[in-house]
Amino acid sequence: MGLGEEGSDPKGVRGRVIKNTGNTYLVRTANGTDFVCIAKGHFRLKGIRSTSPVVVGDMVLMNVNPDGTAFITDIEERSNYIVRKASNLSKHTHILAANIDLALLCITVRYPETTTVFIDRFLVTAEAYTVPVILVFNKIDLYNEEDDAYLEALIRLYSVIGYRCVKTSMVTGEGLNEIDEATKGKIILLAGHSGVGKSSIINALKGEYVQKVGEISDYHHKGMHTTTYSEMIQLNNGGFVIDTPGIKGFGTINMVAAEVSHYFPEIFKASENCKYYNCLHLNEPGCAVQKAVEGHHISESRYHSYLNILEDTGDGKYRI
Repeated sequence: MGLGEEGSDPKGVRGRVIKNTGNTYLVRTANGTDFVCIAKGHFRLKGIRSTSPVVVGDMVLMNVNPDGTAFITDIEERSNYIVRKASNLSKHTHILAANIDLALLCITVRYPETTTVFIDRFLVTAEAYTVPVILVFNKIDLYNEEDDAYLEALIRLYSVIGYRCVKTSMVTGEGLNEIDEATKGKIILLAGHSGVGKSSIINALKGEYVQKVGEISDYHHKGMHTTTYSEMIQLNNGGFVIDTPGIKGFGTINMVAAEVSHYFPEIFKASENCKYYNCLHLNEPGCAVQKAVEGHHISESRYHSYLNILEDTGDGKYRI
């Protein structure tokens, strides 16, 4: 699989962004030529309120100078992307990657813990921007009996909703063949907290040491960043994986309160039986969603995540 179609464009040389270091971008053309580029300043005047207007996965046009320097002059329309609220700039967005075939959300029950609120926020964003997701429950070799019970409960929860779940261990190799088959020939976004094993998964899929593996803080049981920039790495199966820096929180953005339930498949289905078409499933009479939660047909954790995301549509704050 290539990263772009061959052919010239009168507006410039076409290529895909495969690395973003913050100040420069590495762009690869369909014939495999790489260019180190900077983005023209006018991107910031196009209303793109993002921490980075150009992201890994973008198809772009470049002006290449005789001395080999290059400038990104245009970004093609994205087929999809994963976006979150920038952690320190509430009015800005942080686009993790664009033009993705599949996202792998790497989850750990412990070392560090991934909360259901974080999982649900990622899934809601993926639903909103039409990105398929596989939930990868990693480090299963480290868990005790209590951890295993919780892990199986999480897998039942998300499998019933319709999400594919895979248990993996990069120590024993369990689940690696399934991940390798699912990512074959595709452009993949690998996301999750620092310390959940993203780099180890990439190394296992690649069959060689390509990403530095980090350690877990003994004090907080949280991961320490090993990836400091976004990069697209070619796999042996013909696919490409986009590794991103670990994400602490996942603030949703540009969501309207009335539409949030659309991105929870089980809540959206139950809402068809609500008394009022504009029911927000809070305390309205005849709410089928609240009834389904009370009857344990919708999990309390998912409903809590739904309410949590509704807060984003108000004052813009969120808790994890």
